[in-house]
Amino acid sequence: MRHQTKLSPLVAILLILIQGILISATGQATARSMDRDRGRMMLSVIKSDLKKNYYDPNFHGLDIEARFKEADEKIKQGTSLGQILGIIAQTLIDLNDSHTYFLPPDRPHTTDYGWQMQMIGEKCYVVAVKPGSDAEAKGLKEGDEIYSIDGFEPTRENMWKIQYFYNALRPKPGMRLVVIKPTGQEQQLDAMAKITQGKRMMDLTGGDIYDLIRKEENENRLHRHRYIEMGTDLFIWKMPSFDLEDHKVDDMAGKFRKSKTLILDLRGNGGGYETTLLRLVSNLFDRDIKVGELKRRKETKPIEVKTRGANAFDGKLIVLIDSLSGSAAELLARIVQLEKRGIVIGDRSAGAVMRSKAHGHELGLDTVIPYGVSITDADIIMSDGKSLERVGVVPDEIRLAAAAEMAAKRDSVLSYAALLAGVTLTAEKAGTLFPIEWRK
Repeated sequence: MRHQTKLSPLVAILLILIQGILISATGQATARSMDRDRGRMMLSVIKSDLKKNYYDPNFHGLDIEARFKEADEKIKQGTSLGQILGIIAQTLIDLNDSHTYFLPPDRPHTTDYGWQMQMIGEKCYVVAVKPGSDAEAKGLKEGDEIYSIDGFEPTRENMWKIQYFYNALRPKPGMRLVVIKPTGQEQQLDAMAKITQGKRMMDLTGGDIYDLIRKEENENRLHRHRYIEMGTDLFIWKMPSFDLEDHKVDDMAGKFRKSKTLILDLRGNGGGYETTLLRLVSNLFDRDIKVGELKRRKETKPIEVKTRGANAFDGKLIVLIDSLSGSAAELLARIVQLEKRGIVIGDRSAGAVMRSKAHGHELGLDTVIPYGVSITDADIIMSDGKSLERVGVVPDEIRLAAAAEMAAKRDSVLSYAALLAGVTLTAEKAGTLFPIEWRK
């Protein structure tokens, strides 16, 4: 869960990935003295941010001074830009905190792997394959179980770290996958990514700013909120993230307020802003709610929500979650459970429930290199006195998609939820309501 003035994803495996073969934005270039100096500057600034803002002044028992000193010495001996970035990242990963991580400088290229994976239960599956991708050409299909990625087994515990390294810190030109087909057959394949080269330097005083705006608009389109109305019996809201301003939450609530049942589909929703969460809660409860407490560095303060009263939705509430549901999505699901407001269905959530704030920085003057760090500034203790971090939300009813259903693009979980609302919705039809959309 992100905080703003309003509140905005093995260790041994990671060490191998980072310190051994990590590449940089410009490829596997040899580190220059200037690169090492910049790395040390970034490390120093991040250390300062961490010491000032991390919610636990004891850092879970880690000796921060010793850790950062060791990292600084490693950077002095760094042989590539990628290795230097990896050393910085590992220093924060040692905290084992889902919301505290290095935000490395952006790359001059984009990497599109052309497929998506997800933990379902305790196994990792391919849940989407992009038409026309190399992954599709190599025979990768929805419903394939991922046995290994470049020799490493994905688990619930390391999945967010794998996603972080392959998508943010170390995009690769491809992955060697070992998959198990629904038939039980094992297959090895090299799924290559589509790499699109961009500009190494952007002029934000000229036309490049408009390219960035268009890119952001395209991303917003891919992550837009979608909904389906089935008369007055059922309203299904596919909520991709908690990113709406208060009035937009109210606008959406106005659409489903007179429906008998709301299915709030938070599958794949990694969280978002605290303000969006609190406003949504105020629209779902006819009474004031104490969400829990924010446990910060020097204080603990309650999180309370005032109802919108007569404007609050009073119908039946069904919440869908999965292993990708994180942060604010998990909090909403757990609030619904604790307050007995509705039913939660699906898979155990991510267990990534802290409050964090991003700290942005720049290197350079006229030509700048942006980077940053996300730092947890509070743990969230629910009204039952427990934290969801590394635990997650266990649904009232566990419903997992089978490999055959994924292969056929059926959504039996949504179909079942509709049945609870008294509406007939086949798994085949449910699978077509909110199709995955890809970057072009």
